[in-house]
Amino acid sequence: MSAHPLKVLAGETAIYGLSTILARIINFLFIPIYTRILSTSSFGTYTEFSAFIGMLLVLLTLGLETGCFRFANTHDSPKAVFSNALLTVSILSVFAFTVLTILAEPISTQMGYKGYPEVIVYIASILAIDSFTAILFAKLRFEHKAVKFAVLKSIKIFSETAFNVILFFVVPAYLSSHPQTLLLNFISAKPDFTYILFATFLSGIVSLIIFIPDILKVRFAFNKQLWKIMMLYSLPLMVAQLPGAVNESIDRLMFRFFSPEGSIWRSDLGIFQAGVKIATLMMLCVQMFRFAAEPFFFSRAKEEGSKDLYASIMEHFTAFSMLVFLGIMLYMDILEYIVGSDFRAGMDIVPIMLMAYVILGMNFNVSMWYKLSGKTNIAIYITLAGLLATLAINIVFMPLYSYHAAAWGHFVSYSIMLIFSVILGNKYYPIPYNWKKILGFVALGLTLYAVSLLIPQMNLILKLGIHTVLIFIYIIAYLHIEKITIWKLKF
Repeated sequence: MSAHPLKVLAGETAIYGLSTILARIINFLFIPIYTRILSTSSFGTYTEFSAFIGMLLVLLTLGLETGCFRFANTHDSPKAVFSNALLTVSILSVFAFTVLTILAEPISTQMGYKGYPEVIVYIASILAIDSFTAILFAKLRFEHKAVKFAVLKSIKIFSETAFNVILFFVVPAYLSSHPQTLLLNFISAKPDFTYILFATFLSGIVSLIIFIPDILKVRFAFNKQLWKIMMLYSLPLMVAQLPGAVNESIDRLMFRFFSPEGSIWRSDLGIFQAGVKIATLMMLCVQMFRFAAEPFFFSRAKEEGSKDLYASIMEHFTAFSMLVFLGIMLYMDILEYIVGSDFRAGMDIVPIMLMAYVILGMNFNVSMWYKLSGKTNIAIYITLAGLLATLAINIVFMPLYSYHAAAWGHFVSYSIMLIFSVILGNKYYPIPYNWKKILGFVALGLTLYAVSLLIPQMNLILKLGIHTVLIFIYIIAYLHIEKITIWKLKF
């Protein structure tokens, strides 16, 4: 007897989530280190470079991650599908690496980082390796090798962690006693943004090495006809994903041009990023879900009742997301100490960013309609609408409100994309979402949060106790609404 589809999804989500949780937890553990050792400006500089990496990775993978899922499920040779994807991404990545490396000096100088050309080389290497391994990880997801996926991801994470620990806690003393060391050609004499980027670069090399056995098993052969249909499907996805990636990161780049007069834009960006890091606990849930849900949705697309299943998944996802929202905001009195004191001014953007990420997760569910129906070109207009909203809000309000404008830009942008996606989805690939119930979970979560704000100042332990009761109220309400008993929770 086969397992229930929701149980299969939940099981794979848990396994894929192991590495994702691990990465986020370790990243979280480094927030106190980064925000106490680095200045707000140095952390802001790292954030700017990270934004460039995020946007350029979308270009280099060409939408082929999703494209591989689509054609590997329908083509008679999945190996040919992944072979085409790997060859394409490899050629593009090598080209990008070569160009960026040759132009490292003028690029770093133009950006205002004269004397740091090595950073551009690190970024070029990170982009080349991550785009190539992205296809290899997609292959593992297609083959439902969730455990291997988690193990390989974890190795990369642990290596990056080890390199960070060595660089921040061991290397400074070594540099102090060895002022002529060649290591100074790769990093600064004192901890700054170069340390984080160098650690990421080294972990990328480790990631590539551990994939060597899988790479050797790939029979690289180019199928021109298959390549054409793959690119016709994937390129519109990439074009659609690019505004999404730009939308996610463009505000980080706009600090350089639109920060309030008299402020230090790198410092404002560092403070903003610290607040975002707290909110990325929500993105953890969205990313975990996405890893397992995307291939799951494709594999169930032709089954009877699949649309009802998608609608049910949306309800549970939204309910769980609001539980995470409450879990973070109702314990913010403790969580704010994760970041250094210089960064805590940005904690008031956390609830805004959390709700933005809830909406982003809902939009991922809804946006599956254009991937399943093959109308990927429509996604371009949806994401462009979101990008235009982000640009407009930040251009108008960032000179006045700095990082607060950036946070609201995410919220409004994701909301607009969700609305457009719902409207178009109802027209081209209708799924019977129970919006009354879905929005009810959102309203319940926000209402309980509002109640917590009305609680007068009191002993912290007593306050957290009351907040815990509010969370239990939400859980009980969810179980009642979904008619779930404790016995049904057993998988």
